[in-house]
Amino acid sequence: MNRQRIWAVAYKEWREIVRDRLFFTLAFVVPALLMLLFGYGLSLDVEDIPLAIVDYDHSVESRDYAYRFIDSRYFAFQGYVNNEQALGAMLASSHIRAAIIIPPQFGQRLQAGQASTVQTLVDGTFPFRAMTAKGYVTALNAAANQDTLARLLAQAKGVSLTQARQMIQPVKLEVRYLYNQSVKSIWSLAPKLLMVILMISPPFLTALGVVREKESGSIFNIYSATVSRGEFLAGKLAPYVVISSLNILILWLLAVGLFDAPFKGSWLFFMLASLIYVICTTGIGLLVSVAVRTQVAAMIVTAIVTVIPAVLYSGVLIPIPSLGPTAQLIAHLLPAMYYTNIVVGCFLKGVGFSALWPDMLVLAGYATTLFSIGYLMFHKRPNT
Repeated sequence: MNRQRIWAVAYKEWREIVRDRLFFTLAFVVPALLMLLFGYGLSLDVEDIPLAIVDYDHSVESRDYAYRFIDSRYFAFQGYVNNEQALGAMLASSHIRAAIIIPPQFGQRLQAGQASTVQTLVDGTFPFRAMTAKGYVTALNAAANQDTLARLLAQAKGVSLTQARQMIQPVKLEVRYLYNQSVKSIWSLAPKLLMVILMISPPFLTALGVVREKESGSIFNIYSATVSRGEFLAGKLAPYVVISSLNILILWLLAVGLFDAPFKGSWLFFMLASLIYVICTTGIGLLVSVAVRTQVAAMIVTAIVTVIPAVLYSGVLIPIPSLGPTAQLIAHLLPAMYYTNIVVGCFLKGVGFSALWPDMLVLAGYATTLFSIGYLMFHKRPNT
């Protein structure tokens, strides 16, 4: 392969990118913009759930119970409501997402050591948030039960409240969250967004760049030139790999600097793995460009083969073990899952080559296979 001819093709492609404002925007602005939009718009944290309370008892005990929810950071208290009919209207209009109904004689029954039932209404239109809200309510109610039992036991046994708490809870559970101690969803999402954006952007640029040659007819200059198909592909794709490599750095800075995602691993290993992943996704764009003839078709096909795997079969929103057997098989056949393991390992777990080399090896295999297939499918002769 002649380096001078490769450089000439690469320089020509770079000039085309810089001259076309729309293409320049797609190359340099859109990836960072997607990072900002997804980073600020996508959150799995469930906090400040709008809550209203109906207190039919108006006792000291009912107020203490209600304030457990009012003072919690997981609920945003919207006020007391007089009856359940008003709650129905507030839930239907989405003014609130949860409600607590405290029955009459709540405090009297607790003072007598009797059980009392508290009703909870949760908006189930968002199942994930509804189940999380139910978990918050259950946890706060369990804490209230423990305090009530401890108080009654202390009175009956004549012991201190601290001793009573120890008696009703002989085994104390302590939970420690590893790798993401604050359990912030953005710390997990920001690294995975790198995978999503780098799965979408390089194939789009590559597919459009090659297909544009077909639509404009300039591809015939390549057909008649002395440049070989390997030199043409290397020169044609090199600018997109360089642009995507620059986008890796920009996205990394946004994840760490803007969204405060911790980066605990080796930066050199991360960049090397990301470069291999970019070469892999660029190869996807190459295959699309060989298969279609128009830029519209290239955009549609690229969107199908990149967006769906990046979102559904990569572990961004749903862990791979939680998928069905068929979905897990699809995930293992696509490169997105392997790069997700790498970014999560580098950002949150602080692991490097010793733990992630199998994923890196798979990505390298994908890149080699995709470019080999693209090379074999591309011919310096127009299809008739």
